Amino acid sequence: MTRQPAFHVRHAAGQYPVWIDAAWLDEIGERIASENSNCFVITDENVEALHGTALTRLWKTHADVLIHSLPPGEDSKCLDVAKQVYDELLNHRIDRQGTIVALGGGVVGDLAGFVAATWMRGIPLIQIPTTLVAQVDSSIGGKTGVNLTGGKNMVGSFWQPRSVYMDTALLKTLDDHEYTSGLAEVVKYGVVLDAELFGFLESHVAEINARDETILVDIVRRCGRLKAQVVEEDERETLGRRAVLNYGHTFGHAIETVFGYGTWRHGHAVAMGMMAAARLAESLGMVASGLAERQARLLAALRIPCDFPRERHDELLEVMKRDKKARNGRPVFVLPVGPGVARLSDPIETECIARAMREA
Repeated sequence: MTRQPAFHVRHAAGQYPVWIDAAWLDEIGERIASENSNCFVITDENVEALHGTALTRLWKTHADVLIHSLPPGEDSKCLDVAKQVYDELLNHRIDRQGTIVALGGGVVGDLAGFVAATWMRGIPLIQIPTTLVAQVDSSIGGKTGVNLTGGKNMVGSFWQPRSVYMDTALLKTLDDHEYTSGLAEVVKYGVVLDAELFGFLESHVAEINARDETILVDIVRRCGRLKAQVVEEDERETLGRRAVLNYGHTFGHAIETVFGYGTWRHGHAVAMGMMAAARLAESLGMVASGLAERQARLLAALRIPCDFPRERHDELLEVMKRDKKARNGRPVFVLPVGPGVARLSDPIETECIARAMREA
């Protein structure tokens, strides 16, 4: 039977397919190799050890392929590492007929996307996300970027991929920390976009924790479609609609910046941020009391760390004042207004934010 894309993502310049299935990585390699020449694969050392050799062997039967492995972790998502990749592209004479393939999680996808967007002013990009957070969120939508010492994702570009291939069987190779980091992004979708998904997660905790294959394919498809719908409505985050996907991220990015990239997994920092944001929404009367506790119960049931740091709140506030959504140095947040519904707030006073961090 011929496989069909799960859905397409439409954007200003066209559209691209997103393929989702389980245990078909070999076929993904064959498809990419038969359709693209001069593939430059960006991955990390952990992913290459697990999957890179098999894919490279397949691709070499069809196309020229080079592989560049990064040290794993958030520290690789920076301008210095991007420059190293540019040098490799130059050394291997990758031109506009080449294709960059991102094989990895969010760090690899963001860095590879940024390189693809900026090399020779843009060359084709294919995403093969290998983590849950990348499959449900970062591989779709064209946001790329790197971190600076003073802020996360401060340098970047919008660059849509040519296609996205997801194999949910790869999620079985993730350690518990990486898996639950991705689950935080799944919960995010339920809180801000889909109350039915939120209820589904609550009623399938055991299967999700056991990484049931059928459930994972369903979750990845549902979240991917939600992301695609939002991207189609607000591709470059100019209308406010796409901003809802940043629920928990203003607090979460500040936590990563202040305490050091890699101290917590990205999704865990976001989960902490979701708790602070939910408390903030309740304190402002934007959502009925009880949503924060419901959210906390689900995060705990899915074994997602979400206890907000008890220290360095002044530093967190200073970072949030520099957030991309801030207005004149006053933080703005995505806040829930009901199950499955959220909106971007007006600028919020410092004391309200400080109280939410204390109560999260």
